[in-house]
Amino acid sequence: MRQADRQALYDQAKQWVLEAGEAIRTSIHKPLRIETKSSPNDLVTEMDEQTERFFAQHIHETYPEHKVLGEEGLGDELDDLTGTVWIVDPIDGTMNFVHQKQNFAISVGIYQDGVGEIGFIYDVMADVLFHAKRGEGAYKNDQPLPNLDERDVQLEAALIGLNNFWTTENPRVETKGIHALVRKARGTRSYGSAALEFAYLAEGIMDGYVTMKLAPWDIAAGMILLSEVGGITTRADGRTVNLLQNNSIIAAHPNIHEELYRDYIILKNT
Repeated sequence: MRQADRQALYDQAKQWVLEAGEAIRTSIHKPLRIETKSSPNDLVTEMDEQTERFFAQHIHETYPEHKVLGEEGLGDELDDLTGTVWIVDPIDGTMNFVHQKQNFAISVGIYQDGVGEIGFIYDVMADVLFHAKRGEGAYKNDQPLPNLDERDVQLEAALIGLNNFWTTENPRVETKGIHALVRKARGTRSYGSAALEFAYLAEGIMDGYVTMKLAPWDIAAGMILLSEVGGITTRADGRTVNLLQNNSIIAAHPNIHEELYRDYIILKNT
């Protein structure tokens, strides 16, 4: 993608992200229709659907050749990432949105032939926008984020994003490895929004993030941001992420990424 084209696309996407965020803030305290999807804890509201519809309609009207992959299924059905693909999570952290009215984000990643070109993670209620263009660094609002290798991070002094569910018996990962990681790291945190956890990694206020099931829209923008500051995102076994399916994920400061999947993440065969 040419730099001029990328800048124009970035400007338009930023406008839509901020506009969608303002619409959410305006209606945050209105009564919500709340439904469940795959489980009682997998929530969706009409605001998720309205926000995704906002993006899908604007993208298709403005860029009819572009495709949309979104959490609520209001975009396109994709077999590959050929062309320009917007990967959209209208509200990442819906449980936080429902229960806390904060700590959720709009996440938009724009990919060209499978390469991440533009990423936005918008902390709606805090009005904080994390954003990046490929090869141009990552930013928090107007402030550039420093490269992660400016800090010499070791696992003993690292803060790791980890949902407590994965420390209990589960079908995806051996708990003995996770327990060892909890004992080794300085501390763990769980924010309830994968997009925000990626943003915090890029900002350098967390050092690693381990989770055993994320969809493409959970990580598409965050991977772009993290890459721009020198961070690494892979599947939990070290392989390349597939943005057309769910992935178990390790995202981290480059000093500790390999150590995490080599020594602590023991995947089950099921």
